[in-house]
This record gives sequence, structure tokens and C-alpha cells, in this order.
Amino acid sequence: MPDTTPSSTSTADQAMENRVLKKVTWRLIPFIIAMYFINYLDRTNISIAGPGGMNEELGLTATQFGFAAGIFFFGYLMLEVPSNLALHRFGARIWLARILISWGLVASAMAFVTNEYWLYALRFLLGVAEAGFFPGIVLYLTYWFPSSRRARATALFMLAIPLSNVIGAPLSSWLVSQGENILGGFSGWRFMFLVEGFPAVILGIMCLFYLTDRPKDAKWLEPEERDWLSARMEAEESSTAHSYHYPVRRALLQPRVWALSFVYFGAVYGLYALSFFLPTIIAGFSETFGTDFSIVEIGFITAIPYSFGVIAMLLWSRHSDKTGERVWHVALPLFVGGAAIPVALYMSSPFTTMIAVTICCMAICATLPCFWPLPQTFLAGAAAAAGIALVNSLGNSAGFFAPYITGGLAELTGTQNAGLWVVGLTMIAAGVVTLVLKAAPKPDAADAATSV
Repeated sequence: MPDTTPSSTSTADQAMENRVLKKVTWRLIPFIIAMYFINYLDRTNISIAGPGGMNEELGLTATQFGFAAGIFFFGYLMLEVPSNLALHRFGARIWLARILISWGLVASAMAFVTNEYWLYALRFLLGVAEAGFFPGIVLYLTYWFPSSRRARATALFMLAIPLSNVIGAPLSSWLVSQGENILGGFSGWRFMFLVEGFPAVILGIMCLFYLTDRPKDAKWLEPEERDWLSARMEAEESSTAHSYHYPVRRALLQPRVWALSFVYFGAVYGLYALSFFLPTIIAGFSETFGTDFSIVEIGFITAIPYSFGVIAMLLWSRHSDKTGERVWHVALPLFVGGAAIPVALYMSSPFTTMIAVTICCMAICATLPCFWPLPQTFLAGAAAAAGIALVNSLGNSAGFFAPYITGGLAELTGTQNAGLWVVGLTMIAAGVVTLVLKAAPKPDAADAATSV
């Protein structure tokens, strides 16, 4: 007669969990990483194009370049919530395919801009096309991974951010350097935009045939595995919905959601300040320290901090899942990163400056995957779709403010110092708000809400 004691049942359930989630990870995560890699590359490759000839050819000032980098987020901000609600309703497979194909076409079209106004228009349209992609993936992971595994799953997906710099920055730099040789008379930065938009279209078409909307539809799982995962995820969603009665309208108006948006704003402010301006800062070493780096060398140096960011992201998220602690896993790296970036201003060599920048990059990469389980502790279903999209859209408004303010202050003062001080202080403020919020609201407070 089989042993049916709680310990044996728990052991069997753990074995099932390990087996099923291993299959889910290998099936979904590599494809999702590829999608986000191209997504992040297409939104940030303007940082390579700028010092790679675009600013000179189009006659862009530092402020105009910052505005072009940041206007992407206006369209992004406007459509995040409706896009994520559409994904929740129609399914990830169809909606993500639509996003990928449309942004790939716009990204390639940027190769043909003739002035700053066309650049502004296409960067805005790129944000419109991409709206809903990132929060859609975050929501999609909640369909497949239990809360105890979610930070690690999010970290694996978000590896695309540092990887897009480790691999993408040198690749983009090489495309810029070789573009005129491959297409005579076509500027290298234009060639880079043209080439890097195509993979999004290809992945969008693949998405229609490869992704699975929900565990109950996963024919690549055994029937008992499919039933176990469906039951597990439905039970978690029901438990959250029962404890926290957050309909869509309340999720959008909840002060905690807006406060979490500021926390994410602080992390993203640091991320985009580095992403858009690090190549420019490294190019500026020639004036500060007398260095002479080529565009390809700048791309490889840019990749260094993000190589260490990969390690920090994986280890820190794993520790967060293992301990079940989220608040300090978000706040502590925000404090470290916020302190490190101004320190970089007072280093006496390129080497020591890059050490400080690398510490900041590691801190940002450690923060991001540990942040997303925080809103997921009290949002479920359509409320999760709306709330996650709102947090992401408001947080990503930093993608406009960071490059625009950093570029404006650089133009006003003649150095990057003031802009990077703003980066550090914003990250520290976000860490303070994280500690004030703590992990989740009390269920009793949510129970008083009425459905909408």
C-alpha cells in the first residue's frame, strides 16, 4: 500500500513541480529571451547610432538626441494598459505577434530618416508599436510560474537587458562600422537600424506557431503535468483574488500601485540613463583622460558592466525566491546603485570609472526581477493585466525623462556630472519608498472594496 503521509505527498508534489517547471522553462524562456533581446536592442540602439554618426549627419544637439531617445515612451505610456488588457482577453500568442511585427517594421524604417522631426515621429511610433510587450510578458509568466519561482523566471526573461548590451552593443557598433562597406553610400548607423528591425518581424511570425496561451493548451506537456500546472496556477490566482478584491478600476486607482510605479521609475531611470548615455560617456573619456577608442571598442567597453549584470540578476533573484523576501531585495540594490553612479564622476581613470559604473549596473540588474513579484502579491486576473501595465508604463516614463534630463543637463553644464547625480538620487528615493511600502497591503483592507 503506498505511503500517503503528508511528507510523501509533499515530496511527490515537489518532484512534479520540478519536472513540469523545467519543461516550461526550456520551452518558453529561450524564445521569450530572444523576443525581449530584439525588443530592447531596437529601443536602445539609438545610443550607438548617436555617437556613430547620426548626431553629426542630422545635426542633433545633446538635448535633441535625448528627446529623440525619450519620445519613444510617450506612445508607450499611452497604450500600455489597453494593450495588456487586450493580451489578457485575446491571448499572448496573437497579441505578441502583432506587437513584434509592427515594431520590427517601424525599427527598420528609422534607417531612412532625413531630419530630427522624422526621427522623433518614428521613435514615437516605435513606442506605440511596442506598447504592451514587456508587461504582457510579465503577465504571461504569471500564467506559467508559481509565485515561489517567479523572480527567477522573471530574471531569466530579463537577461535580455544585459545580454542586449553584452552582445548587442558590440554587434550594433560593428554594423555601424561596416555599413558603408556593405551598402555603399548608406551610412553605417542607417544600415544598423535597417538590419536590426528584421528579426522582430521574423520572431513575430514564429510567435503565432510556437507560443501557447495557457497551461491547459500545452500539448507539449503530459496530460498529468498539464492538469497539475493548470490546477496549481488557478489555485494561486483564486487565492490572490479572494484575499485582495481588486477589480480593474480599483487596481488603476490604488495608491500602492502608483507608489510601486515610482519605485520602478527609479530603477528604470538608472537603467536608461546608462543604456542611452554610457557609449557617449565612454567616448568622452578621450577628452577627460586622453583615451582614443574606436566605435567598435566603445561597443565592447559598454558591454562590460552588463556582463557582470547578468551574474547579479541571476544570483540575486535566486536568493529572493529561496528566502521569499522581496522588499530588501529591491531596496538594497537601489541604494547601492544610487550611491555608485555619482561616485563614478570622481574617479581618476577610465578603469576606476568603469568599476563604479559596473557596480551601478549590477545593482539595477539585481533590482528588476525582484521588483515584479511585489505587485503580483495583491493583483490577479484582469486587475493584474491592468496594474502591471500601469506600473510599467508610469515606471518607463523614466525612459523619456532620463535621457532628456541627462542630455539637457549635459548641454547646460558641459559635463555629465549633474545628470548622473540626478540618476543616483532618484534611485535612492525609490529605495526609500520600497521600504515604506513593505511587501503587500493587509488583506482586511482589500476585503472592504466593492467590485466594479
